[in-house]
Amino acid sequence: MKIISVNLNGIRSAWKKGFLEWLSKEEADITCLQEIRIQEDQLTDEMLNPAGLNSHYRYALKKGYAGVGVFSQKKPDSVIREFGRPEIDDEGRFLQADFGKLSIVSLYLPSGSSGDVRQQFKYGVMGFFEKWLEERRQDGREYIICGDWNIAHKQIDIKNWRGNQKNSGFLPEERQWMTKVFDDLGYVDVFRKLNSEEEQYTWWSNRGQAWAKNVGWRIDYQVASPGIASKAHSTSIFKNQRFSDHAPLIVEYNEEI
Repeated sequence: MKIISVNLNGIRSAWKKGFLEWLSKEEADITCLQEIRIQEDQLTDEMLNPAGLNSHYRYALKKGYAGVGVFSQKKPDSVIREFGRPEIDDEGRFLQADFGKLSIVSLYLPSGSSGDVRQQFKYGVMGFFEKWLEERRQDGREYIICGDWNIAHKQIDIKNWRGNQKNSGFLPEERQWMTKVFDDLGYVDVFRKLNSEEEQYTWWSNRGQAWAKNVGWRIDYQVASPGIASKAHSTSIFKNQRFSDHAPLIVEYNEEI
């Protein structure tokens, strides 16, 4: 089972940069998209049926903003588009596709970089999602939560960690929350389970020469419940072609869907 997660920073922009052609060659079982920044009436036929895949979207109410999606080779048994909190659902930040006992979530946690109001909003969403994660550990299903979590967990996950300790995305409270997700709730950072190397980033600022100098952040994840996480056997970050300011995160699992 091959799963890709990628923040597209606009699906129409990524489409023009060859994202669909690349995706067709990858032959992933499931692809989770974040920040699609599109409304239903703006989708092309190709976006509704990308390379023969099933497509499912959750749009933000605000045009040109946020939104998530899931492409899959197999049709899901069910799709859940509502997290259950208006502040999350209205911004199109959660979509769950169920395949047997496995649930795949495309998640786009908010950024707090624009100021204190959005940082407090981010903390609120983190609180709701923590409760959701805790409850899901009891339901007997396996989960893979793919997406842009907008937090770099440890120093190894960000190039300039010293200069970013007071910036959203690397605040002590955010990092401690991620530690709680992994250490207390028992979820697994699948990429780090398989790859402990430095300078493994998934997002680069458009400012300066961040991409050219690999001054990045690892803020895109596949976070899994322990059972399915134990079946992950390979991972990579695709950087040979740019579709967005994020790079696709790819994980393969010894599991059929």
